Amino acid sequence: MSATITPEAPLANDPRVAGTTPLAASSAASNGSEPFPSGPVAIDDHSRAFSITSFVLGIASVVSGWTFFAPITGLVFGILALRRNTRDRALALWGVWLNAVMLAIWVLAGIVAVAVFGFGALALVFAA
Repeated sequence: MSATITPEAPLANDPRVAGTTPLAASSAASNGSEPFPSGPVAIDDHSRAFSITSFVLGIASVVSGWTFFAPITGLVFGILALRRNTRDRALALWGVWLNAVMLAIWVLAGIVAVAVFGFGALALVFAA
């Protein structure tokens, strides 16, 4: 004599979980014995927003010539998106590169401006 094991009735017929999603149904049916899955879904949404923000700030920095703060913010958002392993890795990389290039251009322009005005002020001291 062999015992046969039959599967439980489908969760859709369970009145406790009627009208819920399959994830909620399995969570409700387990009565808390299984941990609720979390993590990648929430992180992926944020990292996607970070990569898009970085890319948009990079494009806006190049087009409108935004100064110091927009490229730094875009660079931070791009690095955060890459650290969170976003699916939109290409957007995050483009955002990092565009923001880094714009930041480098502004830093070089600042160094040139300080050198020009510094040498000009030094020339005024010796001209007197």
